[in-house]
Amino acid sequence: MNKLAIITAFLGGLRNRYMVYQDARTLSEKLAMARQVIGCDGVELCYPDDFESPADLRALLDQHQLGIAAVNFRSRRTGRWWRGSMTSESATERQEFVDDLRRAFDLAAELGCFRLTTCPLNEGVDGIFEADYVRLYDYAAETLAAACAHHPKTRLCIEYKKNDPRARCLFGTAGETASFCLWTGIANLGATLDIGHAIYADERPAQSAALLAKSGRLFYVHLNDNDGRWDWDMIPGAYHIWEFVELFYTLRKLGYTEDWYAFDVFAKEHDTIETFNAVMSLTRKLEAITDRIDVNMMEALLAERNPSRTIPYLYSLL
Repeated sequence: MNKLAIITAFLGGLRNRYMVYQDARTLSEKLAMARQVIGCDGVELCYPDDFESPADLRALLDQHQLGIAAVNFRSRRTGRWWRGSMTSESATERQEFVDDLRRAFDLAAELGCFRLTTCPLNEGVDGIFEADYVRLYDYAAETLAAACAHHPKTRLCIEYKKNDPRARCLFGTAGETASFCLWTGIANLGATLDIGHAIYADERPAQSAALLAKSGRLFYVHLNDNDGRWDWDMIPGAYHIWEFVELFYTLRKLGYTEDWYAFDVFAKEHDTIETFNAVMSLTRKLEAITDRIDVNMMEALLAERNPSRTIPYLYSLL
């Protein structure tokens, strides 16, 4: 059974462009909250925010008996790297990115974590003829290769997203991300499949999982939901119940069964612990529905490819 983690940023201050929903919290407060969530096995830590004192961080993790799913490297920073970090036209800024990512690799390894994930939201463009795409990909390949070579046994996961804040991010889909990783040939560079991002990119999450796995680049999974119009970071199953069941069924076929799921769910003005209690219980409920599928029956139905038989079978499970 996969373990369940919360990204620490979603336990802290919550705000959007219009209002502040919840005030910032200390690392101690965030990890104490995670421990109170029923069914939470660990956290996805955020770099650099959670690493002001690595010694205190280790002590808090031990105190609350929380595992580490991954370290989330923030490649966009207020006041820095305005035109991208790994794809900046400035060689100095690209080197800053490499040096900082290497430091994050080291700190993660000291905690026994060998997976970093990064959502390169600020790599991309807003308008046409804004950048040389060939050069952007070359810059990204060069900088990521330099960073990944620092810790060959640690996996770095690109969490792709269609846009935000750029009008078009450089890594917007599963296909783009898999293609880039294969082209670079960097063995420890892969993808984080964020289900909300896949839905927002008009993908079927199970199909995206299959493509990334067949490319050898399915390194990590984030769970959340939305209405397909925006990345709302909602509770899994809020909109796409059967897509989640299909995803879990497919992930089991692909062997993603003893790893981590991490949640980026936005509680807004609601109680954070109550929200993540719902997240954990509903994820296990969706897995339980998946458990009811007779594999031999489903494989036969998939071979028939007849929805008039498959959909009624799925509803018979409820």
